[in-house]
Amino acid sequence: MSERSDALVLFGGTGDLAQRKLYPALYELARAGRLPRRVIAVAASEWTLDELRKRVEAAVERFESGAPDRAALSRLLDALGYVSGDYRDPGTFAALSSALGNSACPLLYLAIPPSLFETVTAGLARAGIAARGRVVLEKPFGRDLASARELNRCVLAAFDESSVFRIDHFLGKDQVLDLLVFRLANSLLEPAWNRHHIASVQITMAESIDVEGRGAFYDEVGTLRDVVQNHLLQVLALVAMEPPVDTSADALRDERVKVFRAMPTLEPAQVVRGQYVGYRDEDGVAPDSEVETFVALTTSIESWRWAGVPFTIRAGKAMAATVTEVVVEFKRPPLRFFARCDAPPPAPNRLRFQIKPGGEVGLQIQIKAPGGEMVSHPVELSYRYEEEDGTREEAYARLLDDALDGDQRLFARADGVEEAWRVVGEVIGAAGAVHPYERGTWGPDAAAQLLPTGTTWHVPEVARDG
Repeated sequence: MSERSDALVLFGGTGDLAQRKLYPALYELARAGRLPRRVIAVAASEWTLDELRKRVEAAVERFESGAPDRAALSRLLDALGYVSGDYRDPGTFAALSSALGNSACPLLYLAIPPSLFETVTAGLARAGIAARGRVVLEKPFGRDLASARELNRCVLAAFDESSVFRIDHFLGKDQVLDLLVFRLANSLLEPAWNRHHIASVQITMAESIDVEGRGAFYDEVGTLRDVVQNHLLQVLALVAMEPPVDTSADALRDERVKVFRAMPTLEPAQVVRGQYVGYRDEDGVAPDSEVETFVALTTSIESWRWAGVPFTIRAGKAMAATVTEVVVEFKRPPLRFFARCDAPPPAPNRLRFQIKPGGEVGLQIQIKAPGGEMVSHPVELSYRYEEEDGTREEAYARLLDDALDGDQRLFARADGVEEAWRVVGEVIGAAGAVHPYERGTWGPDAAAQLLPTGTTWHVPEVARDG
C-alpha cells in the first residue's frame, strides 16, 4: 500500500456536492478513525471558518440517519480550514500552500465544473502542490471523446496517471461490486458465464423523479451523458470482464478497459431516445428541446466469451419506479420437458442483481408445480442486503478512503474514459428524434424494437411488488 494522504483539499468546498455527499462522507471517516488531520475547503465564497463549520455541521445532521456521533463530528470540525479566493489568482494557491504547511501528500478533490480543471491543476502545479499530491476528479470527464482527451491532457500535464483518481460513485456501491464478487467467488457460475449459456443481459436504471428543477443543467447533458456513458457502462464492464490476474488496480482496470475496446461504436439504429411529456415546460428547458430524458440502446461485446449476446441498457427520468437492476437471462433447456402442451414454454433461468433500492440478488429457477401433473413453475432464490448487520460503507466514504490510501482499483483510468466516450460518441445528438412518453411509464414503446425477437423488457422486481 502506498503512503496515505495526510491532508484533504476540497475545491468547491461550499458547493452542493460537498454539502450532500462529501462532508457526510468525511464524517464517516472521522467515525472510523480514518480522517486526515487537515481538511481544507477552497472556494470563491467569502465565508469565515466559523461559517464553514456551521454549514458542515448542518450537512452532517441533515444527511446522517439518526443522531450524529458528537465526538466524530467534533474531530471533523476541528480538522477544517478554509481558503477563499479566485481559482485564476496565483495568490489563492499560495494561501493554500501555506495552509497545507508541511503536508507530504495532500489529496486534492476537484468538486468543480470540468471547465475549471485546467485552471486549477495548472495553479496547483505552479505552486508546487501537484508534485507531491493526488487529485480526485468528479464526473463528467468531458462531454465527448475530444473533450475527454483534452481533459486528460491538461490533468496529466500536472499529475502522473498513478496520482489521478476519476471518481464514479457507482463503483463504490457494495451492490455494484458484488456483480464481480458474486461471479468470481462462486465457481459454479464460471462454466455458464459465456455465449454458450447466456442469452442476453439487460441493465435498467429508472428514476420516478423528474429533473426536479434542474432543467437548465439537464438540457445541457441528457441521459446518455448523465448516466449511460459512465455509470451503466461501468456496470456492464463488471458483468462482462474477464477474471483479472490479481486484484491490483492495474489488473482490474485492464479487464474493464478490454470490455470497452471490444464494444463497437454505437450507431443511431441501436439507440432509442425519449422525453417525458411536460419536460419542455420545466424551468431552464428550451421550448423545442430535443434532449433525451430516456435512452435505450443495444450493444454487443465482440470477444470470444460474448460474441452474439445482446446487451441492452435503458435509463430515464419520470419512470414507473426508482430501480437499478441487472438481469442475466440464460438460454432455455435444449428440450421442452415438464410444460403443458397448450402453455407457453417455461421462463428461462434468470440471475437478477438489484442495485437500488435496497439491493438484492435473485436466481429464478424452475421446480415442480404443486399437484399431480409433472409440470414446472418458476421460483426465485433471493438474498437481500438489508438483512446484513449494517456494516456496509457508503460509496463516497469508501472511495475517499481508497483515494487517501492511493488505491486506484475502483477509479477510472484515462484510456477507459476515452474508450467509453468512443462507444457512445457517434450517437450523442444524432440518434433521431425523441419519442414522447407519459410520466409513470417505462418509457416510449419504441424501445421494445431494440430487443431480440420474442423477448421483452424485464419488469424490475420492485415494480412487480408494488
